[in-house]
Amino acid sequence: MTFDLTPEQDQLRDAVRALGRRYGHGYFVEKAKAGEHTTELWAEAGRLGYLGVNIPTEYGGGGGGITELAIVCEELAAAGCPLLLLVVSPAIAATVLARHGTEEQRKRHLPGLADGSAKIVFAITEPEAGSNFHRLGTVARREGDDWVLNGRKCYISGVDEAGHVLVVARTEDSATGKLKPALFLVPTDAAGLTRSKLDMEIVSPENQFLLYLDDVRVPADALLGESLDAGLPALFAGLNPERITVAAMGAGTGRYAIERASEYTATRKVWGGRSIGSHQGVSHPLAHAAVQVELARLMIQKAATLYDAGRDLEAGVAGNMAKYAAGEAAALAVDTAVQALGGAGMTTEYGVATLLGAVRAGRIAPVSREMILNFVAQHVLGQDKSY
Repeated sequence: MTFDLTPEQDQLRDAVRALGRRYGHGYFVEKAKAGEHTTELWAEAGRLGYLGVNIPTEYGGGGGGITELAIVCEELAAAGCPLLLLVVSPAIAATVLARHGTEEQRKRHLPGLADGSAKIVFAITEPEAGSNFHRLGTVARREGDDWVLNGRKCYISGVDEAGHVLVVARTEDSATGKLKPALFLVPTDAAGLTRSKLDMEIVSPENQFLLYLDDVRVPADALLGESLDAGLPALFAGLNPERITVAAMGAGTGRYAIERASEYTATRKVWGGRSIGSHQGVSHPLAHAAVQVELARLMIQKAATLYDAGRDLEAGVAGNMAKYAAGEAAALAVDTAVQALGGAGMTTEYGVATLLGAVRAGRIAPVSREMILNFVAQHVLGQDKSY
C-alpha cells in the first residue's frame, strides 16, 4: 500500500495547480457574475492536455485514468476554480464513450473532448423522477432509420456551452415490451430541443437548464453503443467517475477555503500583538475542517485507484463514500472559513462566501447524502432496502 503519487502524477498536480493559480478565484467569480464562461481557462487546460488525461491516447488523450482526472478537478478547485463541466464532459461523457461507444463515435467525439474544443453534457435528471431513474419519462421510439425522443430533463449543466447532450431515455424492448434505458448523442441545436435557464443561488460560470424534447429526431447512429443492450452498462459506467470527480472538486474547494482562512487568521491581530489564529476558538474549527478534508481526500484516492483497477463494485462503494465525505467536508470548510474571517468572510473580496451555494449543492447533487446513506446501509451493512 502506498499513498504516494507517481512522479508523473506529481508533475500533473504541480502543473495544474500553477495553471489554476494563474487564473484564480477572482477570475472565476468575475466570469460568473458577468454571466460569462471560463472559456480561457478551459481552452488552456485543453491545450495543455489536462482535460483529456483519462482519455485513451489513440483518441488524443493522455491515457491515464480517473485518478489523473481527479487530480485536475481537485487542483483547479483548490485554486478557486471549481469547474463543474470537468465532471460532466471528461468524467461522464468521455468515460461512457470510451467504454461503450462505437468506434465511429469514439473517433468522432473523443479527440474534441480531449483537447477541450468540444463538450458533451449529460441529461438524466427529470422533474418527476428525482433520484429514481427507473421512473424516467423521456421515451425514444424508432421511426424508420431514425429515433424520435420526447420528454423533459432538469438541472442539466452547461447545455449552452456544449455541442451535444448525452440524453438518457427509455426504449421499448421488442422481446418483453418493457422499457429499458438507452443513451443518445443529441446535438444541442437539434430541431425540437429547447431549453430554459434556471436561476440558481450559486456563484458559478456554468449554468443549469430545463430541457424539453419535443419529437427530437436523431439518426440511428445517435444511439450510443452497438445496440440497445449497451444502455444500462453505459449509464452505470458514468456514475463512479462522476462521484469521484465531484468529490475531488469538493476536496479542492475545502482546501481553498481553509487556505484563505488560515492566511487571514495567521496575520489578523485584534487583541494586542497576537494573531486571532492563536486562539483555539478560531484555530480548532479550522483544524477540524482540515482533518475532514484530508480524510475525504484519502477516500477519493482509494475510490479512484479501485476504479482504475477495474474493480467497479468496490469502486462504487468507495466512490459513494468519497462523495459523501467530500460534500460534508467542503461545506464544513467553507462555513468555518467564513466564520473565521467574520464580516470579511461575507465579502466578495475575500473569496469564501462566494462558494457557499456550490458546497451546499454538493451535499445534494449529483446524488444526495441521504441516498448515499441508503446505499451504504443496504450494500455495506446488509440492511433491507428502505425505498
